[in-house]
This record gives sequence, structure tokens and C-alpha cells, in this order.
Amino acid sequence: MVCWALRRVGLARAHLARKASGVCRGHEHQPLGPRPAAPGAPGSAVELLGKSYPQDDYSNLTRKVLSKVGRNLHNQPQHPLWLLKERVKQHFYAQYPGRAGTPLFSVYDDLSPVVTTWQNFDSLLIPADHPSRKKGDNYFLNATHMLRAHTSAHQWDLLRAGLDAFLVVGDVYRRDQIDAQHYPVFHQLEAVRLFSRHQLFAGIKDGENLQLFEQSSRSAHKQETHTLEATKLVEFDLKQTLTRLMTHIFGDGLDVRWVDCYFPFTHPSFEMEINFHGEWLEVLGCGVMEQQLVNSAGAQDRIGWAFGLGLERLAMILYDIPDIRLFWSQDERFLKQFRVPDINQKVTFQPLSKYPAVINDISFWLPRENYTENDFYDLVRTIGGDLVEKVDLIDKFEHPKIPVGTWAVSSLTPH
Repeated sequence: MVCWALRRVGLARAHLARKASGVCRGHEHQPLGPRPAAPGAPGSAVELLGKSYPQDDYSNLTRKVLSKVGRNLHNQPQHPLWLLKERVKQHFYAQYPGRAGTPLFSVYDDLSPVVTTWQNFDSLLIPADHPSRKKGDNYFLNATHMLRAHTSAHQWDLLRAGLDAFLVVGDVYRRDQIDAQHYPVFHQLEAVRLFSRHQLFAGIKDGENLQLFEQSSRSAHKQETHTLEATKLVEFDLKQTLTRLMTHIFGDGLDVRWVDCYFPFTHPSFEMEINFHGEWLEVLGCGVMEQQLVNSAGAQDRIGWAFGLGLERLAMILYDIPDIRLFWSQDERFLKQFRVPDINQKVTFQPLSKYPAVINDISFWLPRENYTENDFYDLVRTIGGDLVEKVDLIDKFEHPKIPVGTWAVSSLTPH
């Protein structure tokens, strides 16, 4: 028997009284709208942002997720994600002026979240068998189009357009577990900077004799096409840039450490961790861009870095917001806390409710094939909305004689 625990957040008594109206104090249910046609149904299509996408066996968008497309929380003035985005923009504009005093970094925060699978995966050199490509982890409109899983999906196009320093901010979509830290829609901020040989080695002793590229072997410290000198200078600039950014956001005296990691589109790659209130927290991923990606976009004479961070992750740390669902709240008690005259003003979130959670168990049979846990999470989110705080697997049972599947039991919680 498989047991799950679902936590629904709301006022327990208010929820029971208002269940029929679909409104729980502190969380307003949005109308789910018409149910989309079944994926793969002949002639069916998904209408999204003014375009029509024919459905096929890959189509797995839910009404819950479709209702979030176009909300663009990062562009809503005084929203906590907007405040954080503006703080990052302010920092980059002030610290990195370009020619004639104009900003070096251009900002793109209104690009469509609908991308091709080539943009989301292939342009970033993500292998065909990489687990991030799985249908169970992404939202597909069909086999060729999807909701972007990261803002990196726009990297290649912007590089191809001739840009060498830019920020991309937007909503991204991933099928995931249900808890206070995960939501099927969140927001990322991505940055890319490229350097020419002259830009990178300017001011370096004997810089005129140094080169960006060579043909050697790949190691843990560099790519096969990069010189060690170029790699170390790009890495140094990247880490200095990010240390200054985090100091701007969290204040002076911030302890930072770098953890080696792997991304298909950068090498070497790092995760940045900060020590905040005595706890080490991962805040972003970054690295030296894969030269194959840069070359394919037409910038063969340049080398660069890229980083990406989750706005919700940083905002939860910075503003002490305990639950990611709160970012979608339209409750005035939440929103008014972030209406501040100065985007750099310190804000500490004040809880809206002190009611305890209520746990409910449910049980059901599961199919043996074509099922993932994310299918269940999507079902819970579609039916329960943002009332569901957490889902836990408690137990499972495989019937020894009847080959019909697995029995699941689940539990629901309102606080």
C-alpha cells in the first residue's frame, strides 16, 4: 500500500465553511476554466498566448499550470519577485556601464515562455538521454514545443542576435514534488557575458601575448579549446561579479563558498553558497560557457560566463517567506507588506495565519505502466489548488496475486 500525506494550507474552520465557494481566506481560488481537450485527441489543440498548438502524445499541460501562464509575477510592481529583479537590474546598471554611459547589460523580461524543445535542450548541448529531458519532469504542448524549463532556453538566440552581455528574467515550468520549496512555476534570472581577447586581457601584464584558444585536452579545470589563462580570468570575473551581487542583496560581510558541479552547458561549473544566519545555502549555478555553444551561435572569437538563479529561492531567504505558494497569493495582507518606497528597503514577512495544519490520508490504486509521481502531484495541484501544502509518501503495498497495480494512501493538511 502506498501512503501519501498532503498538507493543505488555509484556515481549517474557514476552509470547512467555504469549501463550496472555492475560497479559503488568504488564498483565492482562480477559476479553473474549461478543461483542455484530452492530449492526443484528433484535431485537438492548446490555445496559449494567442497561438494554437496541436496536441499529441507528448501533451501534458494541466489546467492549473495553464492558468499561471501570462501572470508574470516578476513584472508586477511591488511584488516581492519584482523587487528582487529590480535590485539585480539596479546593481548591474550601476556597476557595469557600457559605452557612452549606457548599461552594458541589456535586460529581457518579457520573452514568451513557449519554446521549442531544440531551444530548451539541444541548443544547450543537453544530451538526448539526459534525465532533464523526461516527459515526467517537463510541461509539453506537443513533441516540438514546451513551456521553458529554464531561462537558458533563450541563450542561443540572444547570442545569435549579436548580444554579448544580457540578463533574462522569466517564469519557468517544471513538474515537481509538492512541498513548501517547490512549485510547478517559478522564476529565474539568467545572465551571460562574453569577452573578446582584447577585453579579457586588457590591463594584464604581457596580455598582448596571451590567447583565448588552444587545442589541448579537457581537464577538470578547463575545456579543450580554452587556454588555462583565459579560463582562470573568466572564472575570476564571474566569481567577483556574483560576490558583488550577493553582497549588494544581503549586505557586507557575507561569507561565500564555491562548490564544483556539472552542467551540460558550462565547464568548469560551480554552485554558489552563502552563509546566511549561520546556515550554508545554495543560491545559484554558474560556469564558463561551453565553447561549442558559443561557436554555434556565431561568436567564435569570444569566451564567456553564464549564471542562473531562482528568484523565489533568493526572495524566501531575503524576506523570510516560508512557503513558495505565497508568491501567487492575491491576499492584500501579503501584497501590502512589499509596497515600499525604496526597493532596497528591508522587509521581513509577517505570517497571515497561525492556524495549525490538518492532515488527511487518502488511498488509491496506481497503474503499473506510464505513471510517475509527478502525474499524481499534477492531479493534486489541479484539484486542490494552492490549499495543498505538502504531499508525502507514507507507505506502499504491492498485491502478491492481483497484477492490477499498487495501492496508494495519501493525507491532506489545511493550516
